[in-house]
Amino acid sequence: MDTKHIRIEDYNYPLADDRIAKFPLARRDQSKLLVYRHGEVSEDVFCHLPDYLPHGALMIFNNTKVIMARIHFRKETGALIEVFLLEPAAPADYEQMFQTTSCCEWVCLVGNLKKWKEGALERTLDVNGRHLRFRARRIGEQHTGQRIAFEWDNPEVNFAEILDAVGELPIPPYLNRDSQESDKTTYQTVYSKIKGSVAAPTAGLHFTDEVLRDLDGRGIDREELTLHVGAGTFRPVKSTEIEGHEMHSEFISVRRQTIEKLLAHDCHAIAVGTTSVRTLESLYYIGVKLHDHPDASPEQLHVCQWEPYDHPSALTPREAMEEILRYMDRHQLKSLQTSTQIIIAPGYDYKIVKMLVTNFHQPQSTLLLLVSAFVKGDWRKIYDYALSHEFRFLSYGDSSLLIP
Repeated sequence: MDTKHIRIEDYNYPLADDRIAKFPLARRDQSKLLVYRHGEVSEDVFCHLPDYLPHGALMIFNNTKVIMARIHFRKETGALIEVFLLEPAAPADYEQMFQTTSCCEWVCLVGNLKKWKEGALERTLDVNGRHLRFRARRIGEQHTGQRIAFEWDNPEVNFAEILDAVGELPIPPYLNRDSQESDKTTYQTVYSKIKGSVAAPTAGLHFTDEVLRDLDGRGIDREELTLHVGAGTFRPVKSTEIEGHEMHSEFISVRRQTIEKLLAHDCHAIAVGTTSVRTLESLYYIGVKLHDHPDASPEQLHVCQWEPYDHPSALTPREAMEEILRYMDRHQLKSLQTSTQIIIAPGYDYKIVKMLVTNFHQPQSTLLLLVSAFVKGDWRKIYDYALSHEFRFLSYGDSSLLIP
């Protein structure tokens, strides 16, 4: 299949607004679970997911945490300006960014930008009893957003605390509602740890501590990695063919222990969510890069959108993971940190992911292309079943287990 010439209109289906779950169920693990096994479709309840997984398998979760990425300022004229954080610019490291205590810079989307032509925006805040003035200043355009400098006058307060005090949770736009206090809990996975995402890895929203304990009790090996989900995950494909769609780039971080676990499991994994898929499959192409260029820098390890299709490799997944371990040993790294822009669509050859837990995705989206590639084009059978059996769709909707 010539992946680049896939027509996105061939990946459409009727999704009425009333099929989109606006809120989650009261109990996460009571959501419906569609099970697709070797072409056959059935359904169950999510809490029974461990029943379908092989003993001793490796399950990979994305432990990213959604940040309060929406910040509102009001100008003296009364105009409301929304600043939406996309990715850190200075410092560019996420962990360092959230610990800064006087100033930092982000690439942002700005709502009502035409009303903010010059000058700084300012708010007075009280952060856990500590008073400060918080300012935002435009530096200029960067990529598809604006580079914004944030400054505050109390060094006892770091940027993470400011966001928790003034920021708002960026729930998906297709929910067509304002965020609520309950979203601060329900729009995070129970295992979220590493701040940085502007959208949740929603396949993980179904897991409860009880389901995780059940997985452990059945001998399922659990590992975590980090991919910080960017706002680009909601960007529709507007080109007729996907060759014209530019994938967004996202930060990934994978511990040495996770690479070792993959090797111990013959480089086979059950991925929780499309973000885990994108990270795991990117690891293979990072290993290929290191095989060809052992001294590559972290920036050079970035996986480009069309790399799997333009530069296919005969390297085995095991050889690729071993290349990564040797690289980490040479540079004394506890974790591999880089970024990926990979697009996974029909024609893609999966290297590591053997089973996938995922929600139901928007029509004509890159995530639907990823699912189609995983089930060898059989996505319509899955989605027709979900539509005709009252499944709930998108972020707060129901889930599926896909076993091709």
